[in-house]
Amino acid sequence: MQMSEPLSQKNALFTAMNRFIGAVNNMDQTVMVPSLLRDVPLDQEKEEQKLTNDPGSYLRDAEADMYSYYSQLKSIRNNVEWGVMRAEEQRRKRDTTAPEPVRTEPESDMDLEQLLQYHLKGLHGVLSKLTSQANNLTNRYKQEIGISGWGQ
Repeated sequence: MQMSEPLSQKNALFTAMNRFIGAVNNMDQTVMVPSLLRDVPLDQEKEEQKLTNDPGSYLRDAEADMYSYYSQLKSIRNNVEWGVMRAEEQRRKRDTTAPEPVRTEPESDMDLEQLLQYHLKGLHGVLSKLTSQANNLTNRYKQEIGISGWGQ
């Protein structure tokens, strides 16, 4: 049985996952020397605002460099491609003394379809933001090393 394709195919979760994975793969292929991303701020505007923000903000912003986002995006891509369960299995193998995670199931009689729609909508939004971050990081890396016009 074949299903007709919806008119808004670009909003499909599978398509969003593919766009995200493609953006991270492009980022991974473009960034030849990831260590160059260390200590490079994500936004130049954010760097300028750091001087005027509250005194403790530099501690939070110190961890928000391009390298940390690069590592985070690659880790999320692996979770999307291989599944979260496989990542948890890998963590358990490394740390055998860790207790089993407690699963919290909703106890109410909430409509499962509504719950699924809620989570899919949230997942789609997160994947869109992560795709944008991967594309921005790739473009920013190209600017930093002076090849901003290549591959466009």
